[in-house]
Amino acid sequence: MATRSAKDLAADSKSLVAASDDVTGSAIAASYNDQIRPLLDAVDRLRHLKVTQEGIQLPTIVVVGDQSSGKSSVLESLAGISLPRGQGICTRVPLVMRLQDDPTADSPKLQLEYSNGRVVSTSEAKVADAINAATAEIAGRGKGISDAPITLVVRKLGVPDLTLVDLPGITRVPVQGQPDDIYDQIAKIIKEYIAPKESIILNVLSATVDFPTCESIRMSQQVDRTGERTLAVVTKADKAPEGLLEKVTMDDVNIGLGYVCVRNRIGDETYEQARVEEERLFKYHPLLSKIDKSMVGIPVLAQRLMLIQATIIASCLPDIVKQINDRLVRHSSELDQMPPDLNNVADAVRAFFQIGKQVCASLEKVLVRGEFDEFPDDCHFHGTARIAEKMNGYAKTLPVQCPEVRILEETKGVNLPNFFPRSAFLVLLKKKVETVVHVPHDLVNEVWGYVEDVVMNNMSKHSDNFPQVQSSCRRAVQTLMDTARVRSAQHVKELIEMELVADYTANPDYMKTWTDIMDGHEKFMEAVEDNSKPTRITLEGFGEAFDLRARLTAYWRSIVLRLVDGLALHVLLNVKRLVEHDLEAELADELLGNKMAGVERMLAPSPSTGTKRERLKKSIVLLRQSKEVVANIMDRISAAGEV
Repeated sequence: MATRSAKDLAADSKSLVAASDDVTGSAIAASYNDQIRPLLDAVDRLRHLKVTQEGIQLPTIVVVGDQSSGKSSVLESLAGISLPRGQGICTRVPLVMRLQDDPTADSPKLQLEYSNGRVVSTSEAKVADAINAATAEIAGRGKGISDAPITLVVRKLGVPDLTLVDLPGITRVPVQGQPDDIYDQIAKIIKEYIAPKESIILNVLSATVDFPTCESIRMSQQVDRTGERTLAVVTKADKAPEGLLEKVTMDDVNIGLGYVCVRNRIGDETYEQARVEEERLFKYHPLLSKIDKSMVGIPVLAQRLMLIQATIIASCLPDIVKQINDRLVRHSSELDQMPPDLNNVADAVRAFFQIGKQVCASLEKVLVRGEFDEFPDDCHFHGTARIAEKMNGYAKTLPVQCPEVRILEETKGVNLPNFFPRSAFLVLLKKKVETVVHVPHDLVNEVWGYVEDVVMNNMSKHSDNFPQVQSSCRRAVQTLMDTARVRSAQHVKELIEMELVADYTANPDYMKTWTDIMDGHEKFMEAVEDNSKPTRITLEGFGEAFDLRARLTAYWRSIVLRLVDGLALHVLLNVKRLVEHDLEAELADELLGNKMAGVERMLAPSPSTGTKRERLKKSIVLLRQSKEVVANIMDRISAAGEV
């Protein structure tokens, strides 16, 4: 935490008290007024602007305490006004008390602010009723609580310049009319306020209880284990003076910012009378008079709080300025990246063609040119490489073995014994082609399935700002893919039919392959029939059938080459057509057709986009106002030579 150490703050407080033992209300209000007031006004202004909604925490003194610890009485003594009293939880919503010394005020000026800007003026005599009414409006007339705050502004001569947040008192056992989880609700609110490192915890403890058993101590220790952000106020010192000196000096509960013991107003005492009685108590009581004067009295508490408040605000301001600037830059950039408002059909058409251009340019990179700079780490979108993998797998799937030659027995007739009719070759060829008919069909379905996935993802990416037309875009892509599949299926069918219509090839590799096979056969047979060998070998399948096998093997290589090359070129051609023409044309038909229904949908912004745009605009306005507030105070501090 960037604030000064607990020891430094405690030492400063002692020196303040030593400088003037006779502390009056006017002296309290005058202490550090020139330095505190501008800082406090700046933070109050930021709080009023609700800059915390942007995740920027403000320096805050948070008042916590167990139920009946005297928390409200302490605040009454600081403000010099009466707050709601009663059985059970008196404070049912966070009460932000802004105390402002006003030397020119003829009479106190009090007002409540709540419920998104509602302002109600009140008076000292009626402030408790006004708070109760506002609380009932926010949290209901029962005994439930709410986290929606009420701000009480008190402008009055002689009050210390302080802003404190009073939270509901902690109770573990719900009373009649309270929800069963009242403790959890209160704990949640308290932890939200005391958890930020910018919060100072003013822990109100009753002298009549053991401090380690206080629930408020346990909660504050959860977020401030060393106690460097915690100041303790001990109430009801007059009711339990025995052992109090040891309690506040031994510090068994790690209160880093020290203790202040106070006596609150009793009965019909005025606040002025209460301060006189408090001074007499700690001056003459045989036990309480032993407590150091820097640790007793409402005036000392006020001075200590003003010092802590000024210190933490000054230390936090630079970070607040940085957070405001960072969020302003980020929100402005995010708003700039959002699509512009579409005000008419021309704007929508331009936006549509811009989307189409971006999609096609991106697809041309990944599916045609093999450039993957948009997806360097996602191999799934390296289109040309993935299609090549599928084509290579397809080529390896086509069988290379020759079919059985038993069909030859059925082709014999009254003719030369070493002559085989062409019909035998065609029958064997047909059988072999029929075994691979499904392979190219499977390939084109796989390729177009992959292409569809790439196109859909790319389309979603570039049309993300216009979700209202994404369904139309998906429909256009699906229509285009269905057409591509049908076209490719027809192409595969024609490839197969062409192979069955005739045995023809102009590929010189056919004769070369056949010649190589036959030469190898002759050399093999010569080796087998070599008289120098002791044994003669006869191999089944050679002789009559070998020539036919050789021809079929040589010709099959040409067929495989045609099936692979023909299908690969067909796929590449149609992918290129898709990217360069078909996709944009299909999108145009879908969005611009039917009396430009798609364009009309673009003119109606999606709720999410509209909400986001308005949220960013409001945040930017708020942050700019906040920036101006902190800039003014930083200028004043710099001019005064304080930083």
